[in-house]
This record gives sequence, structure tokens and C-alpha cells, in this order.
Amino acid sequence: MKTTRRWGMAAGVILASVAVLYLLLYMYERPGGWSDQRMSRSLGMNQSLQIPLGSSPEEAVRLFRESDSMTVVHEETVGRGKLVFLTGSGDQDRSNLQVEYVRKTWIGWKWVWGAGYGMDGDPTVSAMNYMRLPELEQISTPFPMVFGEVLDPSIQQIIVQQKQTGTDKSEAKLIKTAQGRTIWFAFQAATAGVPFEIEGLDQAGKIIATKVITDVRGSGTMDSSK
Repeated sequence: MKTTRRWGMAAGVILASVAVLYLLLYMYERPGGWSDQRMSRSLGMNQSLQIPLGSSPEEAVRLFRESDSMTVVHEETVGRGKLVFLTGSGDQDRSNLQVEYVRKTWIGWKWVWGAGYGMDGDPTVSAMNYMRLPELEQISTPFPMVFGEVLDPSIQQIIVQQKQTGTDKSEAKLIKTAQGRTIWFAFQAATAGVPFEIEGLDQAGKIIATKVITDVRGSGTMDSSK
């Protein structure tokens, strides 16, 4: 009888501990919870964000951005989260691309950080475009990262390299989307800053486009040097 009572008490303690743990996780992740308050402080906001939870990465982005006009063209798994690449359905003469980072929680997917660009470009001279997403202080993200779209099909490789040291070099990942576009992205070291150089090369290693970036949040187009 005493043994049964002990087992019952142990099971009760375990269930209570699980309930407390779940409550703490909920208080942390719920819209307006501790994680949102931490994000708000990092951004210097006086009021707390109310970041909704989604059942999928796409839904998490859609709920936060309050928009259904974006099309997901690629999702990339990064640690416990995903990068969601989206394009707008607006002016077809403008090149646009957006990247959102969402993370997996115990109670759903939650938006963390992201940005995008929309820019005009002459397709006869523009070889590629780019944008840099810096890291967010005190918030865990895969940034800094440089991303964009390849406009010149002869570009088969993209290298991002720190200009001062020349040692911090990363090769971008190129992805052909179902919509026929080629997007690219490259992660940078947390210590990476500006200036850095982006090079677009053909299959033989010839430089098709190159540009030195001096703005930590810069975006723009790169013309062909052919």
C-alpha cells in the first residue's frame, strides 16, 4: 500500500511539473508574452509586440504581416527555424524578394525577423540584385545574411567576401524556383561588417558582376561587366 502511495505521489509530482513547464512555455511564446517583450526591448519599442503563432511557417508569416498577396517561392531549414522566401504579385517590371525567419516552438511557428526589397532594373544590363539583413542584437537569428535574385543566367556562382581581411569568404546557395526565378543567399559570420564584396561568376570563373557594399542594410542592383 505504501509503495502504491509513493508511486501515486511521484506521478502527481511529474504531472504537476509538466503542467508548470507547459505553462511557462506558453507564457514565453504566447502573443505578447515574454519572447515578444524581449523582442520589443531589443527594437527599442515602448509597447510589446503581439506576434501570432501559426500552424506552419507560411501561416506564421501571413498572420504577422497581415497579407495574403505574397507567394512563397522557397523554404530553407536553418537550425530550429526556417527561412521563408516570398515574392509579391504586384508590378511585374519590378524585381522584389522578401525573406522572413520563423522558428519552431512547442505551440506553433513564430515569426522572428525579416525584410525585403522591391526595385526597378534594366534587364538588359542588370545581372543580379541583393539585400543585406544584419543580425538582431540579443535575438537568435541566422543573420547576417545577403540574399537576392540572379537576373543574368550566365551567373553560376556567387561569392561574398570581406573586403578588409579577405579571409571571411562564403559561397552563396543558388536556387531555381518553381516560378522560373533564381534566388540566392549567403550567410556571413556574426563578426562580419562592411565593406564586403559580392561577385557573380560564370561557370568558367569569369566575373560577370561585382560590387563593394558599404551599407550594413544596403540593397541594390549589380550591372553586368560583360
